[in-house]
Amino acid sequence: MNNGGVETVVMNYYRNIDRSKVQFDFIIDADSKHPPVEEIEQLGGRAYIVAPYKNMMKYIFQIYRVVKNNNYKIVHSHLNTMSVFPLLAAFLAGASIRIAHNHSTAVKGEPKTLLKNLLKPFAKIFATHYFTCSEHAGRWLFGDECFEKGIVKVVNNAIDLDKFKFNESTRTIIRAELGIEDKFVIGHVGRVVYPKNHDFIIDIFEQIYLRNKNARLLLVGEGNLKENILKKIKTLKLENAIVFLGVIDDVAPIYQAMDAFVLPSLYEGFGMVGIEAQAAGIKLFCSEAVPEEIKVSDLVEFISLEKPAAYWAQRILKHIDIEYERLKYNEQVGRAGYNIQTEAEKLLNYYYTILL
Repeated sequence: MNNGGVETVVMNYYRNIDRSKVQFDFIIDADSKHPPVEEIEQLGGRAYIVAPYKNMMKYIFQIYRVVKNNNYKIVHSHLNTMSVFPLLAAFLAGASIRIAHNHSTAVKGEPKTLLKNLLKPFAKIFATHYFTCSEHAGRWLFGDECFEKGIVKVVNNAIDLDKFKFNESTRTIIRAELGIEDKFVIGHVGRVVYPKNHDFIIDIFEQIYLRNKNARLLLVGEGNLKENILKKIKTLKLENAIVFLGVIDDVAPIYQAMDAFVLPSLYEGFGMVGIEAQAAGIKLFCSEAVPEEIKVSDLVEFISLEKPAAYWAQRILKHIDIEYERLKYNEQVGRAGYNIQTEAEKLLNYYYTILL
């Protein structure tokens, strides 16, 4: 667990599901950077730390032992194409319901893509049920035929809407704390990894800053490419215009400080930060690689990655002086199916249905 989108989704459901009726225990790789073990235990769950999957035989055996010793009926894996391995362990341990939940896709050029493509044919071998965060991700891993037969269940990446509801007071406080009180703030929340395309985010912001010196870029997240991005920021002499916050436990208040959100991902299974941005009433600029399901309001604009950074900058700056009511979008996101209280109840009912 590394404070990414998938981890956020799982914890959102865990916090809001009726834990008097279903309880989650977690199996976590030992090399996880920010596992919320303390919170899991406070909510009544248990966290089992197992060997990293790079030590595959030990990894499978330790998962097998955890599942066997606890006699779990349901094992719900969120590891995308890698789910074949924990679900193999669950199969051997006798778990009757084994859910493969996909949150991702792939793109040419990423080192992980070869491994993903090698594992894709095995996605359904040990799974009894197939979950996905979006139609796009479901079709990618489980196939068009499976999806069209209704075998693949879409589980929305729902959020706690109240946390993201626009609040002018919070906006004022956060902007003052960050020293961006009177600035035009473009934001991005996401791990600093290849798919999120931070290199292009910096290119876009450079073009924005050339046109508007009052602009600031607010980045939230950590990742293996952070040092490369920091070097690029320094080379472009943008250090004083970019705020890099790293990992934040509660990111919801940070959205209040933003005026626009940029998401030029190379690929996404869904892109939950886009839902969070809309819930906060922020104009959202996405690449066409982000699934269309992300658009639940008129705040979203899709732009091709083939367009240069200058074009993205022009589109973003076009909205700098357009005023609108941010508060109304929170309810709109909820009506679209992204209220975690409602969606957690649906998941609980589904667990009960498949247990019968």
